[in-house]
This record gives sequence, C-alpha cells and structure tokens, in this order.
Amino acid sequence: MASKKRKTTKGEPPKTEKGEPAKTAAAAPPTVAADAAEKTDLTALTLTEARDALRKRELTSLELTEAHLAAIEKAGALNAFVLETPEHARDMAKRADEKLAKGEAGPLEGLPIGVKDIFATREVRTTACSNILSEFVPVYESTVTTNLWRDGAVMLGKLNNDEFAMGSSNEMSRFGPVVSPWRRKGAETKLVPGGSSGGGAAAVAADLCLGAVSTDTGGSIRQPAAFTGIVGIKPTYGRCSRWGIVAFASSLDQAGPLARTVKDCAILLRSMAGHDPKDTTSVNLPVPDYEAAVGRSVKGMTIAIPKEYRVEGMPEEIEALWQRGAEWLRAAGAEIVEVSLPHTKYALPAYYIVAPAEASSNLARYDGVRYGLRVPGRDVTEMYEKTRAAGFGREVRRRVMIGTYVLSAGYYDAYYLQAQKVRTLIKKDFEDCFARGVHAVLTPATPSAAFGIGEKSSGDPVEMYLNDVFTVTVNMAGLPGIVVPGGLDRQGLPLGLQLIGRPFDEETLFTLGAAVEAQAGHFAPEHWWES
Repeated sequence: MASKKRKTTKGEPPKTEKGEPAKTAAAAPPTVAADAAEKTDLTALTLTEARDALRKRELTSLELTEAHLAAIEKAGALNAFVLETPEHARDMAKRADEKLAKGEAGPLEGLPIGVKDIFATREVRTTACSNILSEFVPVYESTVTTNLWRDGAVMLGKLNNDEFAMGSSNEMSRFGPVVSPWRRKGAETKLVPGGSSGGGAAAVAADLCLGAVSTDTGGSIRQPAAFTGIVGIKPTYGRCSRWGIVAFASSLDQAGPLARTVKDCAILLRSMAGHDPKDTTSVNLPVPDYEAAVGRSVKGMTIAIPKEYRVEGMPEEIEALWQRGAEWLRAAGAEIVEVSLPHTKYALPAYYIVAPAEASSNLARYDGVRYGLRVPGRDVTEMYEKTRAAGFGREVRRRVMIGTYVLSAGYYDAYYLQAQKVRTLIKKDFEDCFARGVHAVLTPATPSAAFGIGEKSSGDPVEMYLNDVFTVTVNMAGLPGIVVPGGLDRQGLPLGLQLIGRPFDEETLFTLGAAVEAQAGHFAPEHWWES
C-alpha cells in the first residue's frame, strides 16, 4: 500500500511502494496547465497552502474542487459523505475563480469543505442522519454555513454523523457507520473515526476535503479529531450561532471546525464565528484574528495539569503522551502546575442526565405532522407513536426515554435539578483555576485510541459513554477546547492532546495548540481504500 503523499513535519517522509520519497505539495507546486484529475497532490494541500496557492493564481478553485470530488469518488469504502453535491460545488468554484481573478476574494474563496448533516443547507437535503427527517430539504440556510459561503467556501457535500449527533463512534447513522481511514499495524479491522462528527473527521484525515464544519455537544468534534490524527476545536458556548443547526442539547451544542492543522482551524473559525440576532445565546463580541495567534510565543503562560483526569485504568500510553505534551510546552517557555478540579468525577453522569433531558424536549417536535417521516395510524396518537418508533434509531430512542424519565414528575428534582447543580460546580472549578492565573488546562483527549466497529456499540452503552470522560466537562462549563495530534500508539493509531481555555479566549488555545503541533508533527494514514 502506498503512503499518502502528504507533507509531514516529524518522522520519516512518506514513501512510495518502491521505497522512493513521495512527492509532496511543497516539493511540486501545482500549475493551472495540469489536468486536475491527475493532480493527486492537490488533495494533500492543507487549507492554508491551498488558500495561498489560489491567491497566487498557481491553481484554480475548479481544479482544486475537481481533485477533491475525484478523491471522494474513490473513497466510498469510508462512507464519510451521505450526500455529494458535485454540480453545486463546481458552480461555487467557478464563481470563486471569477472573484479571485478580479481580486475580490473572500477569506475562504474557492476552498472546498464538507458540512456535517446537522446544518440546514438551503435546497440541499438535511436529515441529521435520521429516518425521522427522511428527505427533508430546508428552504433556509444555517447562520454558520451562510458565513462560510459569504467568505467564498465551496460545499462538496453533507457529511455523515451519528443520528442527531448522539454517539461517540459514528455507528448510529441511518446511512451506516463511517470507517476510519486509519488501521492498526498489520491488521485490516475496520475502526471507528469517533463521533458524532465521524464523517467530517474521516473526510479531513483522508484528504477528501480541506476542512469540515461540525458540532460538539459532549466531545463530538474533539474525540473524532483525536481518533483520526487531525485538529478540532469546540469554541466557547455562544461564539458561533446555533441557528439552523438541528438541535440535540441546546445548552451544550456548539459549532466548530475540523481541519488538518491548527492554522487551518483558526482560519475556518474566524469565518464561522460571530454574533447572530436570530440566536439569543449568541454573544455579541468581536471575532479576533485567530490566524494571527498561531505562532505566538507561549513563554510566560501557565498551563494546569488536573490530577482528577488521571482516571483508573488509563493506559500507560495516554499517561506518557500527557507528560510529553507538558514537557513540550515547558520547553517552549510555559510554566506547568498541578491543579485540582474536584467535581470532575461527576461530570460524565451529570452530562448524561442534562443532554438526554434536553434531547427529549428538542425531539418532541418530530411528530410526523409538519415535516419529515409520517407513518399512518388509526388516530393521531397512533400516528405519533408509529412515526417516532420508525423514525428514531436505537440510541436516540434510548436517550429520549432517559430524558423523559429524568424530567418526569417525582424525578425532576432527584436527577435533572441535581445535575444542573453539579454543572454549576464544575464551571466554578474552572473559574477558580483560571482566577489563579492559569491560561489553559492540558488533558488527554480520549482514554484510548480508536476501537473497532461493533466492539462497543452492541454491549453496555455506558462503555461507549466513557469515551467522553475527558471532553464533556468543556461543554458542561461552556468553555473552549482544542484537540491536537500528539503522536501514535504502539499499534500505529493517532492519540490526541486537549487544551481547555478561558471563556472566549480561543486565541490562546490556537497559540498553545500550534506549539504542541510544532513538536508532535502531522500524521497521515495509508490510502488503503484506493488500492
């Protein structure tokens, strides 16, 4: 199997089957004269590299788009896209090329990206990967995607996700599971890409798009980023508008980008973020130039290591990665201190009360009356029951039932109210930590590397939920969190490091994330799905 021709910053350069160094985008810049279908290196460009090449007129958006469409066509085995929009993408690319030629380019002009099938896209099917929405085609556009199209991005299609974003492995989609582009050394076991944004993570890692627009409710951007060796950031709650996003848990959901590098994520987030009068939770604050934060010095910053994140049974490789990340930041000039976040141990159980409760409320609107699936019944009650039974998958039904239970009379105070009190204490733990001069908190991203499809989805659901143990605190406290690749485990699978920041201080996370990235480098899977 040939290694992917992507530029790497650490370890040996990628090689061909003959053992010769593979060409990279940096070594052989594409030219407009070459046939786009032949230029496989175009898909190996990072978003930053592609942006710069477009502005220099070294290639066109149409060529870049055609290269990615060709890559998607070869990658059906990954099941990353649930709807491809090639003609739509070509039209957007042609308009982008016209703007580039006139010198009127927007920040993302001509850059092909994928959109999680949880964002409403006008006149393009949006199902949240659920039967209940069937062939729903919105007549409106989400605010986040509106911002991206305003800045010139090109939509390649809609990306697979766990149904209604409820899952940690992307096995719960009506369109079937997403297969990770990564494999264990010497094995062909199909691995999960993480969830719920598994389609986006797989597509970015497999060079099918330059970036992906996703959502994070309890780790749905950060966990897949860790599993697939890419970068993902969940911004502060309120930084990006939730208008036009199919709701899971309204007080936890937040949009964010997935991309190959920290700088790529910074570029995407600047376009995604901003105040939206249509979303009352959207914060009216200026959006910083996140790209400018990449590469700044971390000297003088204080990074906290929370002792409570050393969970029982954590693999030695995760502990070693964590320590290595701390040493990288210390070597870059940061001070490392140990702190206590005492209510961390309650975060996961509290999350799995709050999130299902809000899901139960949000999903009550899917009744078969106004839009989406309708299964006939003898009366309206039976129609409701049959529609929801046929429309919702197993995991969604489980969470709706849990949520309905904890909100029911006699149990509201015992469960939901208590969970909200715990949430307040978790938030205060972080506030106290930041009040002592801490700039960010460093933790592992996941308790393990990616696991095989079917290994955890058919047994105890709690085993699956434990994958979110390091990520849910960020959503419960409304804080920003970024995951950056930290290395590979002994089986050759990616492991990620997480940095948790102060409210609306994504800039510091981009600075620190870039410092980790500079030491860890980039990792790319072999393209077995093309062989």
